[in-house]
Amino acid sequence: MSVVTTLRERWRSRSRRWRAPRTLKATRVGRTYLVLTVGIGLGALNTGNNLLYLVLGFLLSIIVLSGVLSEWAIRDVRVRRLLPEGVYAGERFPLRYEVTRTDGRAFALKLGEGTGAIDGWAWVPYVTEGQPLVVRADATASRRGPVRLSTIEVSTYFPFGLFEKTRTLEVDDLLIVWPRRGFTCDPPAADGGRHVGDLGTSRQRDGGGDLLGLRELDPGEDARRIHWAKSASTGRLLKVEREREDRQQYTLSIDPTATLGDELDRECEETAALTHRLLADGHEVGLRSRGRAIRPSAGPGHERRLLTALAWVGYDDDAPERARP
Repeated sequence: MSVVTTLRERWRSRSRRWRAPRTLKATRVGRTYLVLTVGIGLGALNTGNNLLYLVLGFLLSIIVLSGVLSEWAIRDVRVRRLLPEGVYAGERFPLRYEVTRTDGRAFALKLGEGTGAIDGWAWVPYVTEGQPLVVRADATASRRGPVRLSTIEVSTYFPFGLFEKTRTLEVDDLLIVWPRRGFTCDPPAADGGRHVGDLGTSRQRDGGGDLLGLRELDPGEDARRIHWAKSASTGRLLKVEREREDRQQYTLSIDPTATLGDELDRECEETAALTHRLLADGHEVGLRSRGRAIRPSAGPGHERRLLTALAWVGYDDDAPERARP
C-alpha cells in the first residue's frame, strides 16, 4: 500500500471521529418560523403581555416536539446498499437501499450518499419494524474509477417540515464506475490469431461452421460439398453452405504512467468504445495494462471484465486483491 493511500485512510478515520452524530438545518419555512418566534419573544419581554408569553411558549414547544419526533424517526434505522456490478460514468443508474427498522416506525426519510462522488437520493415514505423495504435512487457517478462509499445520510423533515435532521451511518462499500460511453474510434490491426470454439461469428458463407442452407451447385464448384440425399430426392445437385468464421483476436494496451487525469480517462473511454465495437462484430478482445493481461475472449461477461479492468487503470495501488480483474 502506498504512502498516499495510508495517509488517505488515516484522514478518513479521523474525519469519522470528528463528525457530529446529528446535523440540523432549518428549512425556508423553519427560518420564517424562527423569526416569528423571536419577534413574539421580544414583544413579550417589552410589553409583559401574558398572552404573548403563552403564544411564545406554544411556539417553543413546537420546536422541542419537532426535535424529539425527528430523532425518534431516524434513531433505529439500518441501511445497506444493493450495488450493481458496475455503472457507466455520467449516466444515471439505479442505486438501491435496503432500509430496516429495529424498533417502531419511521416516516418521510430521505437517503443519500455522504460523499460528493455520487449524486442522487431515495425517498422512504414509511418503514416499520421487522419489514425490510427496498427503495431506489437515480444516481450518477461523475468520473471513472473505483468509488469508495463510506457513509449514508438519513434525513427527515418529519413532523412539521421546520428542520431537516440528518444522521450519518458508517457503511463501507466499493462501486466500480466504468469509462464514459459515446466515444467513436476506428478498429486497430488484429493479432492474427484464430478462435477455436462456437461463440458469435460474422455469418459469411463457404466456411466450415454451422449449417446455413442448401443451394444448387454451380459449374466448377467443389463436389465434396454436395448433399447427396437431398440431391437424389430433388433430382438436382445441391450444395451445402456452411458459416465461415471470420473472427480475429485483438489485444488492446493502455499505459497509465504515460497519461494522467482527464487524458487517462479519455484514453480509457476510447479503449472501452473500441472493445464494445470489436466484441459486437464477433471478435475476441484482450487487454494489457501495467504488467497485467486479460486473455482475448468474447461475450457480455468478458466485456464487463474488461470494463472493470479499465475502471481500475490508474488506481491499481488502491485495489484490494478481490476487486482486481
